[in-house]
Amino acid sequence: MSVEIKISLNEGIYLKDPQDSPLGRNIIKYSILLIDEVGFEAFNFKKLAQEMGSTEASVYRYFENKHSLLIYLVSWYWEWVAYLIKINTVNIDDPKKKLKIIINSFVSASVDNPTTEYIDENKLHSVVIAEGTKAYRTKEVDEENGKGFFKNYKKLITMVAGIILEINPTFEYPYSLASNLFEMSNDHIYFAKHLPKLTDIKVEENKYAEVEKMLNYFSAKILGYEI
Repeated sequence: MSVEIKISLNEGIYLKDPQDSPLGRNIIKYSILLIDEVGFEAFNFKKLAQEMGSTEASVYRYFENKHSLLIYLVSWYWEWVAYLIKINTVNIDDPKKKLKIIINSFVSASVDNPTTEYIDENKLHSVVIAEGTKAYRTKEVDEENGKGFFKNYKKLITMVAGIILEINPTFEYPYSLASNLFEMSNDHIYFAKHLPKLTDIKVEENKYAEVEKMLNYFSAKILGYEI
């Protein structure tokens, strides 16, 4: 993919949009690399500033805290997945084919976009798999949801739920299935790598064909169509 995109995110997440300056883009670039390396618990703005060769104060000009930064990164990823789905389903009329493309996008969103130099989508994918739920499984989730912080995720799931209803208009749980497909795509990659007794699939480095096959199987069985 060779199209650079600027993703629009809720302005309440950040103090200053990091996409708009070289320093801000470095914050995004190095935060992804550092969280992937040390984990979100060990990550802090002091370490990030050292990694960037900048100051801790400069990071605080963009984000109030590391939780806000994580929401930003995860929201960017949700919007990136939605973008991949939209461009890959253009001129596709069959909703079953669309859902197959959606599932492929869920598990293959690590494909790097070389023109977005400050985002390593492969590393960001790893961060979302390992740390993504920490963005919203918090005591502040209701307040943050009220501020629209998770709008990108809800838009993504709404889009997928619509495709599910095209396949089976009488299906009662389209949003549940849509969110489960997305979460399962991340959970089972994580399980296969770290807790293999919790899944039946195996993954190789950046190769998730078994995960994709499993999600297509569940979707076909639940919605009542042949793969």
